[in-house]
Amino acid sequence: MNMDTLAALFHGFAVAATPYNLFWSLVGVTLGTAIGVLPGIGPALTVALLLPVTYGMEPTSAFIMFAGIYYGAMYGGSTTSILLNTPGESASIVTALDGHAMARKGRGAQALATAAIGSFVAGTIATVALTFVAPLMVKMALLFGPTEYFALMVLALTTVTAVLGDSLSRGLASLLFGLALGLVGIDLQTGQARFTLGISELLDGIDVVVVAVGLFAVGETLFTVARHCFETEELYQLKGSKWMSREDWRRSWKPWLRGTALGFPIGALPAGGSEIPTFLSYLTEKRLSKNPEEFGHGAIEAVAGPEAANNASAAGVLAPLLALGLPTSATAAIMLAAFQQYGIQPGPLLFDNNPELVWGLIASLYIGNVMLLLLNLPLAGVWVKLLAIPRPWLYSGILLFATMGAYTLNNNIVDVALLWIIGVIGFGMRVLNVPVAPCIVGLILGPLAEQQFRRALTISQGDASVFFTHPISLALIVIAVTLVLVPTLLRWRAARQAGEAANQA
Repeated sequence: MNMDTLAALFHGFAVAATPYNLFWSLVGVTLGTAIGVLPGIGPALTVALLLPVTYGMEPTSAFIMFAGIYYGAMYGGSTTSILLNTPGESASIVTALDGHAMARKGRGAQALATAAIGSFVAGTIATVALTFVAPLMVKMALLFGPTEYFALMVLALTTVTAVLGDSLSRGLASLLFGLALGLVGIDLQTGQARFTLGISELLDGIDVVVVAVGLFAVGETLFTVARHCFETEELYQLKGSKWMSREDWRRSWKPWLRGTALGFPIGALPAGGSEIPTFLSYLTEKRLSKNPEEFGHGAIEAVAGPEAANNASAAGVLAPLLALGLPTSATAAIMLAAFQQYGIQPGPLLFDNNPELVWGLIASLYIGNVMLLLLNLPLAGVWVKLLAIPRPWLYSGILLFATMGAYTLNNNIVDVALLWIIGVIGFGMRVLNVPVAPCIVGLILGPLAEQQFRRALTISQGDASVFFTHPISLALIVIAVTLVLVPTLLRWRAARQAGEAANQA
């Protein structure tokens, strides 16, 4: 079987390495990097906008370009996260935490370098896994029923809430806000409208891009402008070498590999996406670090691990899409629509009926990864120079792109109004030191968790014990509860010991 796979892959390289397809791969990765850098314009939106334009193209060339856009956006998303603390993609939220702290210390180039090299390492390893392990990953995904999916989402929600921010109560408040936003729209089971306030544009729900851009781009910009009134402008100067030191390499290579190991399998799971593995990678690196106090203040592991997980998940997302026709992210859902536009049905027969397309697409991922590394590493210094742009110009540009991005989603003014309402709320959250990441994750996973919860109860005829009788589900819930309780108990114990020590003194 492996020999057959290798033969098919070599045939794929023959398809992807034609000058015509190489051109479209380069267009895809360059465009992907650019839209990853721009906040509010993600790969899903770009692929959707390009669907009418690519109608006359060869399907293989079109999908090579789409895959390049997807991978490129994963690379580019780290740039604004690190330099401006405004993630271009929801998967880059975690990178902003320590990446931006590194930029403030003048280590923006090193943060960009570890993100680019980690993305290359993870993307290449994950593409190898996609080539050889896709059938195994699909079988793993098929083992999960609604109970297991619900438990996995509970784990993801508790992880992000417990890990980010100094206060569990503030994290939970942010999470509940996100879950509430996720309830807006039509109830898929009953067909009833919920919390739409009679506004027809809200029947489809609130778009995650609007919320992510509102909280990060608009909220962060308003916060910076408000602070700028009371502060003199301070540019973050680069210090020392613009390349990674030996110590940076030593601290980065293990997180790259661990991030890849988390990103690919979770990306392959329905509802896995790229958000869960990036947060889990951050948590893992913080647990394993000899200096956990550095996290949040510029730890290079906190950039290397999540960025690797982010890129590995992109390859993981393609496994169920190609093998089952199952989209596990917004971009994959748009790509599924693109398949239908060409009259192609992804699934088990796709590998037999359209081997040129499948293996040409997989081979193009290897080529695209090399292109992205060559495109990003030499330009690291150029990206860092963005810090020299005067803040008023920079943030005015971000607000303009954010507003345009929100409008072009559905071409309606309601999304723009929502963007600014949520942006003002995001500003308030920044002032009150409430973490915004749990809100985004709650919005993404809340509706999916609700669906799986209802499905599980329907199958078990209302018996809630089903979540504790399935071994995988029980294990995931136990881990989730532990993540919430243990830090709380440790903080309580530390406070008690401090109190006793003060009394004895």
